[in-house]
Amino acid sequence: MTSKAQRATPDPKGFGKVAVLMGGKSAEREISLLSGGGVLKALQSKGVDAHAFDPAERDLSELKKEGFQRCFIALHGRFGEDGTVQGALELLGIPYTGSGVMASAIAIDKVMTKRVWLAEGIPTPRYTLLRRGAYQREQVLKIPDDLGLPLIVKPAREGSSIGVAKVQGYSEMQGAVDAAAALDADVLCEQFIAGDEVTCPILGTGDGARALPVIRIVAPEGNYDYQNKYFTDDTKYLVPCGLPPGEEAAIQELVVKAYRVLGCRGWGRIDVMIDGRTRQPSLLEINTSPGMTGHSLVPMSARATGISYEDLCLLLLADATLDQPAQGAAQP
Repeated sequence: MTSKAQRATPDPKGFGKVAVLMGGKSAEREISLLSGGGVLKALQSKGVDAHAFDPAERDLSELKKEGFQRCFIALHGRFGEDGTVQGALELLGIPYTGSGVMASAIAIDKVMTKRVWLAEGIPTPRYTLLRRGAYQREQVLKIPDDLGLPLIVKPAREGSSIGVAKVQGYSEMQGAVDAAAALDADVLCEQFIAGDEVTCPILGTGDGARALPVIRIVAPEGNYDYQNKYFTDDTKYLVPCGLPPGEEAAIQELVVKAYRVLGCRGWGRIDVMIDGRTRQPSLLEINTSPGMTGHSLVPMSARATGISYEDLCLLLLADATLDQPAQGAAQP
């Protein structure tokens, strides 16, 4: 993977004028600004004509008017990772990084992702979906009977662990559901799996998709929340992951399959829990526009294979494309 990726590092001058989309309107705006700032600095350091562009402050139509030829999507969450920006860029005819419209729309929705994975025989924790308005006390209190305790409650379409709660008892259920429902009308209640928490990035598209090294995450008291993800140094990230022989390779094979069946392209990262008793992996979710902050995991995994942050940004930008390129148009 390393030698192939490094050989393919492109000429930065060939990209033309590049917009780094960052900020946006989602609950992950703060993280997106950190990611985008890092990407912008990296691309500029490599000689790319890159500029910051915040869709929350400027209309996307300005991309075409100002002559941008590619977009690096450093947006996270809704209106950036869910197919909406991707669809707009398709209409504008401006190639962009990461997954296309359909894959992005499915992947942002944790329940739809689970349904696709389960249909393909890919393991994911058992779950219950509470739809808009179905938060009555009697419904909520039945969930631990089905999934057991502890369990996880989260918004169906948010990232960065925003709104995620680990529920230890029946008395905590309603508060956790209400907090998640404040962020998303659909609330996902998920079986908790005790064991190792790992994540695995993927680069590429289709048959060319390849997994990077698995990262094992060791968070304070097992609580890998928003604060411990981005704003403390207490969480430990182990690369090499130190898993038993064969486990890392099996997880890499599984996540590449899961990435391909969703139709993802360019890059992504899949979070996985490994049952401490059975050692069986279960896939939690996929990120199709992963973080690129100083604490982010895709750059960390890439670095373990010899790919620098700056070169990673170039490689991702080189893969920018469209779902439906204009007839006769040259593909990047």
